[in-house]
Amino acid sequence: MTQSSLAKLESELREDAKILRLNIILTTLTALGLILSVVLNLSGAPKIWVIASYLLSFLAGGLPAGREALAELFRGKLDIDLLMVTAALAAAAVGEPRDGAILLFLFSLAGTLEDYAMGRTKRTVSSLMKLRPDKAIRLKNGQEYEVDIEDLALGDIVLIKSGERIPVDGTIIQGQSSIDQSTITGESLPVDKGVGAEVFAGTVNGSGVLDIKVTKLASDSTLAQMVRLVTEAQSQRAPSQRFSDWFGQRYTIFVLVGTLVALAIFFLIGLKAHDAFYKAATLLVVASPCAVVISVPAAILSALAAAARGGVLFKGGAALESFAKIKQLAFDKTGTITLGKPQVTDIIALEGDEKSLLQRTASLESRSEHPIAQNIVQRARAEGLKLNEVSDVQSITGHGLEGSIEGEILWAGNRKMAGRYGIHLSQDVENEVKALESQGKTSVFIGDKAKLLGIISLADTLRGNAKSALEALKAAGVSKFAMLTGDHNEAASHIAKQLGLAQDEVYADLLPEDKVKHIERLKEQGDIAFIGDGVNDAAALASAHVGVAMGSAGSDVALEAADVALLSDDLSRIAPALQLAQKADRIVKQNLSFAVGAMMVLVLFTLFGNLPLPLGVIGHEGGTLIVVANGLRLLRGIRS
Repeated sequence: MTQSSLAKLESELREDAKILRLNIILTTLTALGLILSVVLNLSGAPKIWVIASYLLSFLAGGLPAGREALAELFRGKLDIDLLMVTAALAAAAVGEPRDGAILLFLFSLAGTLEDYAMGRTKRTVSSLMKLRPDKAIRLKNGQEYEVDIEDLALGDIVLIKSGERIPVDGTIIQGQSSIDQSTITGESLPVDKGVGAEVFAGTVNGSGVLDIKVTKLASDSTLAQMVRLVTEAQSQRAPSQRFSDWFGQRYTIFVLVGTLVALAIFFLIGLKAHDAFYKAATLLVVASPCAVVISVPAAILSALAAAARGGVLFKGGAALESFAKIKQLAFDKTGTITLGKPQVTDIIALEGDEKSLLQRTASLESRSEHPIAQNIVQRARAEGLKLNEVSDVQSITGHGLEGSIEGEILWAGNRKMAGRYGIHLSQDVENEVKALESQGKTSVFIGDKAKLLGIISLADTLRGNAKSALEALKAAGVSKFAMLTGDHNEAASHIAKQLGLAQDEVYADLLPEDKVKHIERLKEQGDIAFIGDGVNDAAALASAHVGVAMGSAGSDVALEAADVALLSDDLSRIAPALQLAQKADRIVKQNLSFAVGAMMVLVLFTLFGNLPLPLGVIGHEGGTLIVVANGLRLLRGIRS
C-alpha cells in the first residue's frame, strides 16, 4: 500500500469519525426534544414550547434520514429511510407527534449504533496504520541518519534500538533480541530472533539492539499488505450481504405500495380517517426491513475485524462464508505443514563421539553457502560448539567439500565424494542409510583420506503444532485431509505418518498442474480449502473453494491468489478461524430468522389487531438493536 493510498484511507477514517460524532449529537438532540416535549406537556407549559420541542426532535432525527431518502429518490431508488420519515410524519399528521418522535429517536439511535459497529473494521485498519513508525535510523558509512521510511531502499541497513517499533520488513544481520509480534501475527509471547531471522514492520523490539537489512519497501511490507487486505475485504460483500441489499431495495417498494392498499382497505371496512391513517403509519413502521438489512453486515464485518485482530485476514465476506462450509482440507507439505528448511535429525559417529563429529563437520561446512551446510553449522552453534579454523578448502561440484583442519584432510559430501577417496560403504552403513532415506532424510557422509568417520542426516521437519492443528480442524468439522506435495513419496509418507494420515491421503511427486487436478477431483466430494505457501501453490490456492496462504513463509504470489491469509506461520490459527466463520454463519441465520419472524408478527398484529404505534416502534427498532448486538458478539475474536 502506497503512502497516497494510506493518506486517502486516513482521510476516510477522519470523515467517518466526523459523521459518527454528528450522528451522536443529532441522536442526543432527538432524545432531548422528545423528553422536553413530554415534560412540558405534562406540566401544562404553553403549547408553543411543546411544539418547539417536538420540532427539535423531528428535525434532529428526521433531517439526516430525509436527506438520504431524497438523495436515493433522485437516483431512482426507494430505501428504508423514506419509510421511517414517512411513518413519523404520518404519526404527526394523525395527532401523535410523540409516537413519531419516539420512532425517529430509536431509528436515529439504531443508525448511530450501526455506524459505530460497521466502523470497527476501519478502526482496526486505523490502529494497524498507527503501528508503523514514520521515521527510521539508516546506517551508512558508520553514520546514523534519520529518514522517512518511504525513503528507504532495498538493501539499506536500519538500526533498531531497545523498545522501538520496527519500521520495515527486513532480515537481522547483527544482534539478537526478543520481538513482540502479537500485533501482526497474533502470537501471544515474544519470539527470540537472531542473525538471519525475518522481522516485520509494526512489531516491537525487546531489549537487544538490531541491525536489519531492508527486504521490502514500506509500501510492500507485511503491515501494508495487511492494511490493504482488510480494506479490500470491506468492499467485497458476502452473498447473503448482497441478498439483504437486494431485498431491502425491493421490499421498500412493496411496503409503500402495500401500505397504500391497506389504507384503502381500512377506509372500505369503515375505519375513521384518524384510525385508518394511524394503522397505516404503524404498518409502515413494523413492516420496514431494517433488522433484515442490517443483520448480515453486522455479523460479517464484526467477524472480519475480529479475524484480523487474531492474525487471520479474510478477503471479504464471501471468503468468510465459503470458509464456514469447508469439510475437506488439502495442504502443501514443504513450508506449510513442515518448516521448509532441512534440520539435522541424526548424527551417527563411526569413530569418536557425536559432538566431535558435528564440530569437525560444521567447521568444514561453514565455508559453504549450501542450505544443508548452513543447517549443520546452525546445529553446531546451537549446541555451543566452537568451530575450528579450516584451510585449503575446495568445493567439488556434484560431490561435496574438502579442506584441512589442524593438518588433517577432511571431506563431507555424498556417495560420489566417498568414492573419490576410494572408500566403500559397508553393508551395515548401507542398511543405515537406506533406513534414513526411507524416512525422507538426506545423508551427508564425513570422512578423511582413509575411512568414513560418520553420517549426519537432515530432513524437513514437521511444524511443532501441525498435528494438533489438524486435530483441532477435525474437531471443528473437517472430515477429510489430503497432502499434496511435489516432494518424493518417501519424504511425504514419513511426514504423513507423523500426522496420522493414511497413505491414500498422500499425493506426492506432483507438479503445480497436478495439484490443481487433485483439487478439482476433491471438489466433487464437497467444499475444500487448500493451504499453501509457495509460487507453485498459487494455482491450487485459486482453484480451491477457499485458498489459505501462510504468512511470513508465504510468497507474494500465494498471498495474492489466496482468499485467506495467515499473518504468521502458526497453523493453530486455522481452526479458530474456521470456528469463527461457522459462528458468523450461524449468527447471520439467527439474525435473518429473528428479523423476518419479528417483522411478520408485528405486521399481523397491526393488520388484524390494535397494535399501538409506540409498541410497533419499540418492536421494530428493538429488533434492529438485537440483531446488531448479536452480530457484535463476534468481535470477541479468535481464541486459539
